Amino acid sequence: MEMLADYATADYLLVIEPHAALCDEISKVKKKFAGQYDCPAAATGTPNITLARFEQYEMLEQKIVHRLELIARGHPSFLVEVNGFESYPTHSIFLNVVTKTQIVELVKALRPIQHLLKIDKERKPHFITEPHIGIANKLLPWQYEKGWLEMSNTHFSGKFMAEHLLLLRKRDGEKRFEVVRRFGLLNEKETVVQGELFFLLTPGATTLRKERS
Repeated sequence: MEMLADYATADYLLVIEPHAALCDEISKVKKKFAGQYDCPAAATGTPNITLARFEQYEMLEQKIVHRLELIARGHPSFLVEVNGFESYPTHSIFLNVVTKTQIVELVKALRPIQHLLKIDKERKPHFITEPHIGIANKLLPWQYEKGWLEMSNTHFSGKFMAEHLLLLRKRDGEKRFEVVRRFGLLNEKETVVQGELFFLLTPGATTLRKERS
């Protein structure tokens, strides 16, 4: 029997990414913070709301992709609003996500497949409980104190439609996460017919599309 330890693993993130214009505005905030408070890590990474992060064998990637696609297409797109900055004393500063309900529901829908996302007993998937968009983390005490004094008095707000999820992957030795797959939030509902076929109906559509289960 082959040992799983012989297979390559990777780190994964499942995220919601704001539209390009809002991403640019948040990136400007992150880069400004990085320069003012000697925190280069704050300038890296595309702004997003992380739903889950996990480590898993790459050989299971397609199975995970299939399950995530089923989950995503059963959920509708929704409005996400961000307003103001919050922090985790004394190490992290982030943008507050005001509209949390739909995001929390998506995370709940992921829990039934957590066995697929768990590589072993020590390395379990992490699901977010408080949706946010990170600005800077792992801050030194002085970086946090000075940075939070400024950010807590800075106004920032924005909104976007969450229409898809992104699965990101970073292999061992790589510095950046790359997109594996984009999953549309399609609000398709399933109805079982004769135990084998089901129909997918998107609200507003005039025809039923038949798929095999």
